[in-house]
Amino acid sequence: MRFRTPSRDEILTGPALKTMARIGGPAVLGSLIFTLYNLTDAFWIGRLPPETSAAAVAGIQVSWPIVWFLISFISGFGGAAVSALVAQYMGAGRPTEANHALNQLFILSAVSGIVLGVGGYFASPFLLDLLVGEGAVSSAASQYIKVIFIGLPTMVLPGLFHAAFAATGDTVTPLLVNGAGTLVNMALDPFLVLGWGGLPQMGILGAAYATIASQGLAMLAFLILLGRGSDHLRLEPSAMVPEWGWMAKSLQIGVPAAIGQSSMSFGFVIMTALISRLPNAEVALAGYGIGDRVLGILFIVTDGLSTGLTTMVGQALGAGVMARTRDLVRKGITALVVILSVEAVLLWLVRYPVVALFIPERQDVIAVGAQFIGAFAVSMPFLGTFFAAMAIYRGSGHNVPTMILGVVRLWVLRIPLSYLFGFTLGLGADGVWWGMSLSNVLSGLVALGFLLSKGWQKSVVEAATTDG
Repeated sequence: MRFRTPSRDEILTGPALKTMARIGGPAVLGSLIFTLYNLTDAFWIGRLPPETSAAAVAGIQVSWPIVWFLISFISGFGGAAVSALVAQYMGAGRPTEANHALNQLFILSAVSGIVLGVGGYFASPFLLDLLVGEGAVSSAASQYIKVIFIGLPTMVLPGLFHAAFAATGDTVTPLLVNGAGTLVNMALDPFLVLGWGGLPQMGILGAAYATIASQGLAMLAFLILLGRGSDHLRLEPSAMVPEWGWMAKSLQIGVPAAIGQSSMSFGFVIMTALISRLPNAEVALAGYGIGDRVLGILFIVTDGLSTGLTTMVGQALGAGVMARTRDLVRKGITALVVILSVEAVLLWLVRYPVVALFIPERQDVIAVGAQFIGAFAVSMPFLGTFFAAMAIYRGSGHNVPTMILGVVRLWVLRIPLSYLFGFTLGLGADGVWWGMSLSNVLSGLVALGFLLSKGWQKSVVEAATTDG
């Protein structure tokens, strides 16, 4: 299938779900490729000798919440601000201001990525000691996380560029760039992890090197494209000089999203710490890690649709067409809930063989991963309203509700409920999984309340006195 980027007029007047799917289709493929990369990491690491494979899989699972905490903070204010500003300025027919927003956010995100990457590198031993203490899992995680922190800007900037292109309605370019980088990563994994082709077997460290190398290639490709100019987007050194008015606007839009996303990510750090304190923590972490990656496969369609929903809501608000905006919101919510309901049934039916695919020699890990997936599947339909609310408020540029939803989901609901069922009531890993499931149900209902409040029905870009 050949994707064609919809025009501004098509975004503002075309069939809602069809146009949403056209924007989201390439994003779905991009998410699929990225999810396959995550699964490929787990697949090849799971092929290490049995005495080290579980610790290595668990090491990645321990590392990623920490890394994702910093990535989420930067992408929160950068990605959220660029999504809202570029989409709404494009919807208002003001591409010059949309491009200026990208340049200002590029320099802000690049500096933040360098500073937080250095800080994360030196803080990682302390953070890992808090999570898992000494042992095989901690040793594996330490090797992995330090390499990732060194290359943190390569993890952050492709996400910013993806958000900017998507806000114009172009999700094909990010698909091609990020997809190529991810395919490179997948190709490198067996050579660096297992030592194919006469290379040394580096295990989890090889997975880290493959990730940074491929992300660096994607970042370089984006820089070349935007340096030359792509439609309305171009990186221009003169536009990168910090302008405090733009910075203030970007931070006003982005900081609540950054707090919300990073608080969710840090919540996953705490969840990892909870799981690591279960009896037989290595098995619990490995089963959870594989199950979490399997769940990622089913979220790719909703991620893509959410990208389309964010873009279309942002452009419709920028253009001031409220009837169109409300229609997009209604249809987007319905589509997300229906898709997740169907996916949940399919996932529950195949949970055991899917987990077994990734670590075939560890029946204990297979059982734990399948139990986690089964509990989580029950709550997936309620995540439809949660994902919809996050997409709609991102498009509107009003990110205080997304911040609240992120905090409520993890800190008010998931962590306390998981601790209550898993530790206070003594249900162990099963209790933690069901606490997570219940938190999804309740956060979906809270998100529905925010959507009904209609706080998203206002643009964040000022009215223009001249065209551009």
